[in-house]
Amino acid sequence: MKLFSSLLFLCTFSLYAQEGLHIIQKPILFTQKRVALTLEYMQKHYGITQKDIRIKPQMIVVHATATKTLEDAFNRFNPEMLLSDRKDIASASALNVSAHFLVARDGKVYQLMPENFMARHVIGLNYYAIGIENVGGRYGQEDLTQAQLKANVMLITYLEKKYPTLKYVIGHYEYREYENSPLWLEKDANYRTSKVDPGKIFMRELRERLKN
Repeated sequence: MKLFSSLLFLCTFSLYAQEGLHIIQKPILFTQKRVALTLEYMQKHYGITQKDIRIKPQMIVVHATATKTLEDAFNRFNPEMLLSDRKDIASASALNVSAHFLVARDGKVYQLMPENFMARHVIGLNYYAIGIENVGGRYGQEDLTQAQLKANVMLITYLEKKYPTLKYVIGHYEYREYENSPLWLEKDANYRTSKVDPGKIFMRELRERLKN
């Protein structure tokens, strides 16, 4: 199948988003297979039928990977098909989980896919949401670094300037608070998971810095 992600990144995104923020391109595998699986997910879970997988972002969802290293996280997101150890969500779709950005422990920011493409990273809200994954949070620990906090602030500030439609910044653990909002699209009443990432302390500090 024809790969097209590299051209999209070269044509669409700058390596330097704003002063102090360096976005490194590290695209995950994105063939027509991943596109087809995403379109299928949209139709099955959201009742949306369209020709492409583009979204108009209204929300940023902050995550923690629960992996030890950047490469561990990337290797989980890179395949187009869901990994065999994700039996908890396998019945919902064969589409692999992913995110738009991945923030390393040292604060380096990597872009995995175009931010206006739909990624599978949060139940019910993918169609509106940009996902930021932070390396860490194994066993539910709140161990994300100050470098990651600073990087998240810069990245979110950049994205909010680029997309005036963005109105919400939430932690993954907060996603179910939106079930009764117009943003919630999930059609399967039994498709829910329990989340604690990226941690309440991290989100409190992130919101304080964004406010300031």
